[in-house]
Amino acid sequence: MSLKRFAAATAIALIALHGAAGAETLRLSHNTGDTSTWHKGGEKFNELVQEKTGGETDVRVFPMAQLTGGDQMKQAEMVGRGALDFVMTSAINVTPLVPEMAVFSLPYLYGNYDEVDATVDGAPGEKMTEIMAGHGIVVLAWGENGFREVTNNVRPIKSPEDMKGLKMRVAGPMYIDVMEALGANPQQMQWTETFSALQQGVVDGQENPIGAVIVPLRVYEAQKYITTWHYSYDPIFIGVSQKLWDSWDEEKREQIRAAAEEAMAYQKEITREGTASGVDFLKEQGMEVFVPSDAEIDAFRQATKPAYDKWAERIGPDLVSVFETTIAEEKGGKDAASSN
Repeated sequence: MSLKRFAAATAIALIALHGAAGAETLRLSHNTGDTSTWHKGGEKFNELVQEKTGGETDVRVFPMAQLTGGDQMKQAEMVGRGALDFVMTSAINVTPLVPEMAVFSLPYLYGNYDEVDATVDGAPGEKMTEIMAGHGIVVLAWGENGFREVTNNVRPIKSPEDMKGLKMRVAGPMYIDVMEALGANPQQMQWTETFSALQQGVVDGQENPIGAVIVPLRVYEAQKYITTWHYSYDPIFIGVSQKLWDSWDEEKREQIRAAAEEAMAYQKEITREGTASGVDFLKEQGMEVFVPSDAEIDAFRQATKPAYDKWAERIGPDLVSVFETTIAEEKGGKDAASSN
């Protein structure tokens, strides 16, 4: 073994020993299973926290909302009052506590990743961080759940009419209104209950991102049809209890934030990679994939506009305008660049 490798191995061993002897162990709760990109991001966060704190702190990652009895909506509330240390969850799952977080997931708000990144990394993301702080949660970094696609076991979804009467599992209240606008029968359900509900026919379908959920959580084993309609985007974030954050000195805060930013950059990267390769993989697994044309996407956009308008009013027109303006500026910049 080289001297460099020996030194690295020794350092890891010392960190492990220190951790076993008296490291601060913190808890992170997230919604999905231990094969998801969420969980991989959580594990990366733990690795980086241990590394940056010299083994003084480690993070134990709990999948499937285990610490809240499977209630994925309750995690953020518990972090906000200091009963949990960290939460990794998606914006839509926080809406019962913070309705403004639904802004990210307004139907057909985004057209592509560049528009997403312009908001998450820009003024809109900063504004949402401020809003979350008002609920006792410090947003450390943003990751990705992704563009949500629709799957079902009844028929291919090629138009809004094809959604009529389908029993669809949804994750949050805004999606209930979206599905009702399409004529579907939405059923709000915890993710812990969803896979068996799909298998047993309790619901006909669901909607989730390909790279973060549908592929790693093997949704394709319980669903036959998928339509890549990109109807809603969902970011995730790592948040920490304000009470815990306030107990740390500035050096510790910098270490934790840096670990979260690196972990979520990794999580976003592997999620997008999984999404890019996911469609071909789903075809190989026997799913029938329908990719809508721009005109077909527009039909879905028009059908879901009542839900967009309703939730834009509930979220607050000024906040929605911050997002719409940033997206318009991103589009404008692209158009200008392409014309040069």
